[in-house]
Amino acid sequence: MSPDPAGAVADAHRREWAGVLAATVRVTRDLDLAEECVQEAYAQALTAWRDGVPARPGAWLTTAARRRALDAHRRAAVAQRALPLLVVDEVAPEPWGAPPDDLLALLFTCCHPALTAEARVALTLRLLGGLTTPEIARAFLVTEPTMAARLTRAKKKIAAAGVPFRVPGPDELPRRLAGVLTVVHLVLTTGHTAPTGAALVRHDLLDRAHDLARLLRSRFPDDADVAGLLALVLLTDARRAARTDPAGGLVLLADQDRALWDPGMIAEGRALVLEALPARPVSRYAVLAAIAAVHADAPTFADTDWPEIVGLYDVLAARWPSPVVALNRAVAVGFADGPEAGLAALDALGDDPRLATYGYLAAARGELLRRAGRDAEARTALEEAALLTANDVERELLTDRLAALEG
Repeated sequence: MSPDPAGAVADAHRREWAGVLAATVRVTRDLDLAEECVQEAYAQALTAWRDGVPARPGAWLTTAARRRALDAHRRAAVAQRALPLLVVDEVAPEPWGAPPDDLLALLFTCCHPALTAEARVALTLRLLGGLTTPEIARAFLVTEPTMAARLTRAKKKIAAAGVPFRVPGPDELPRRLAGVLTVVHLVLTTGHTAPTGAALVRHDLLDRAHDLARLLRSRFPDDADVAGLLALVLLTDARRAARTDPAGGLVLLADQDRALWDPGMIAEGRALVLEALPARPVSRYAVLAAIAAVHADAPTFADTDWPEIVGLYDVLAARWPSPVVALNRAVAVGFADGPEAGLAALDALGDDPRLATYGYLAAARGELLRRAGRDAEARTALEEAALLTANDVERELLTDRLAALEG
């Protein structure tokens, strides 16, 4: 059978993009030029691999991209470009004494505190995830030109600030690692339920969350936050196959076929929770993962230990208060103590301006009202939720719920 260069290149893009780019950045010290060289290497592979795919595609692509980068240095005297270059630390060892890790250095560069939170996520998805600008724009609900400008500004800010292309030193590492974990968590949540569009799940984002969480775990094996985040990724995504029906419709947790949940991911995630939870101070990600583990441990939805989940949300609310945590706790109270108790907990959130356009608040209220037999009020809440949601799959479920109430 003749080689399939297009398929091999697409597979190498999914598997190797971030590593090839990170190695090329160390040569170019310029993010834009590194991207250009890597893109040209992939284009070259489409032709070169017609006679056979190399045994190590990533090494082939890295060599090709770095060669193009060196050629660009010679042709254009990159060192004299108007834009400042990334500072590449060639001599300082990494905090643990290992050789420089280009992939990890690129992740910390993308998540530098000089950038806004949105810019960090977008740049991480572009440079480490290999997503296109239109794909990232859709994830952020902005136009393609807006996202392109945002990415360009982020790259220029990194260069102008002289951000070192290396893993931070011991004094800076805890604070910087916390920022990186926040970005990976945002990638996970955005992939788990897409904010907009015709699909519930963004598989590309979920795959990137897995990759990044495992990268961090391999480099920081003793960090409880890193262990907790990987546990959260695994336990959350273990349900992916059961969350939609064959037509792509949303299947709620109560109705999911638990035989479709991934037992290997659940077992690994549970072990990581047990490792991370005893650490002090307690890890926010470990607590979130523990909540997911309680769901995973229940043979059926009816067997869910809702009082335990409420208690875990109490821990989150005490240490990391937020209206979303309070909302999720109220939903859990509704299952632990009944819908009227859940509605009472939701009432305290009604005036929070941060939830004024948050569709999940109206959806939660509508579901609790439906379970309480207050159908007219439930219809009003679900109608509001349908207006506020931008995801077609979630809106379809809300519409079905409304139709059932009206029937």
